[in-house]
Amino acid sequence: MSIDEGYIKYEARFTEGPPPDAERVAELERWRQPLHAAGLIGHYEDLGVGYGNISVRAAHAGAFVISGTQTGHIAETSALHYALVERVDIDANRVWSSGPIQASSEALTHAALYALSETVAAVVHVHSATLWQAFRGVLPTTGSEVAYGTPQMAHEFERLWSEGRFREEGLAVMAGHEEGIVSIGESLEEAAKRVLALSV
Repeated sequence: MSIDEGYIKYEARFTEGPPPDAERVAELERWRQPLHAAGLIGHYEDLGVGYGNISVRAAHAGAFVISGTQTGHIAETSALHYALVERVDIDANRVWSSGPIQASSEALTHAALYALSETVAAVVHVHSATLWQAFRGVLPTTGSEVAYGTPQMAHEFERLWSEGRFREEGLAVMAGHEEGIVSIGESLEEAAKRVLALSV
């Protein structure tokens, strides 16, 4: 596992402020619980960094509520552990967010997934060495040379979407992001259940 794991690569324009929408935060925590219990969201003790993140669309266009950076070690999150991403410039590698905590290092990738279609209402990004090994090249898979949290990764998801299977199945493996798997859905329940249903 690379020591590069878990760190923000985009240019962050963060404004400290109040927690995001309470209803969306409650929904995120409700589905984060089983993902955390399954070890799909958590913390690499040896690296000292968290992994996995979860988000849901916000009320205004282009915005979403996402788990904050380095919160993977927290078993039960609260409103203090989520950020509102207000807008994103993918090609400029820039993310504007606000809240009590800065947005996840994967916020750029989440934004790219929401940009694919209005039908994408939630994004779940998890880590599992077992599932990653089993489904890499089986599920739609991003290029192995493409790193997480970059504009290139965002464009890789555009490619997978256009090819069809990712659009239909809502699951993809990030070959250049060790252990990384992404699930999308028309609801947070759908996105979470898709990845929780994977087994080998």
